Amino acid sequence: MSTPHINAQLNDFAETVLMPGDPLRAKHIAETFLDDAREVTSVRNILGYTGTYNGKPVSIMASGMGIPSMSIYARELIVSYGVKNLIRIGTCGGIGSDIKIRDVIFAQGASTDSNVNRARVQGYDFAAIADFDLLVNGVEAAKRLGISAKVGNVFTTDTFYQASTDLYQQLDKLGVLAVDMETAGLYGVAAEYGANAMALFTVSDHVITGEATPSEERQNSFNEMVKIALESI
Repeated sequence: MSTPHINAQLNDFAETVLMPGDPLRAKHIAETFLDDAREVTSVRNILGYTGTYNGKPVSIMASGMGIPSMSIYARELIVSYGVKNLIRIGTCGGIGSDIKIRDVIFAQGASTDSNVNRARVQGYDFAAIADFDLLVNGVEAAKRLGISAKVGNVFTTDTFYQASTDLYQQLDKLGVLAVDMETAGLYGVAAEYGANAMALFTVSDHVITGEATPSEERQNSFNEMVKIALESI
């Protein structure tokens, strides 16, 4: 069995899949945190692995960048492979004035400049929100681990390079914590196909101050959010 974008067999995925954007981060997470990890898909070098964490089956699969890529993989995992829970573990750009590099953020909801979710409801707004149980489990796991985390609204954009910071300054006034490129799409797909989804991030840069971390650090570190996600399941 395979789909146009996943060459795994029917039972290769656990019911919970953690989804970083970067395929090499997926590889790093699988090799670092999972027992008996094995590669189950590699189409277009979008890598996926399944193993166990504390004896519980769990899969790690990259989503690629942006709503279209995330939506493709999320839909195929849910519809074709029966995945029940999708947890995005990625990086984001901080927006809030109190947000610092390497902060951990839970996306309770995801506003967006994309029309992808409006297309689901005949042009009206759709409130893209996390699954409550996954969110609560994640926040409680962070507390048990002694990791400080923020919870709130994020902004999912189709445009990585904004012409100015005016939009982000307006979002800061509205209490939006961070910006990413996938979460609103993930929440929309999960709602449409009856799965559960939640996203948490590590702040890799700040879109207003310009502070940033190097790409190698983003690929191979930021392990606090991974521990939170794994402990939450």
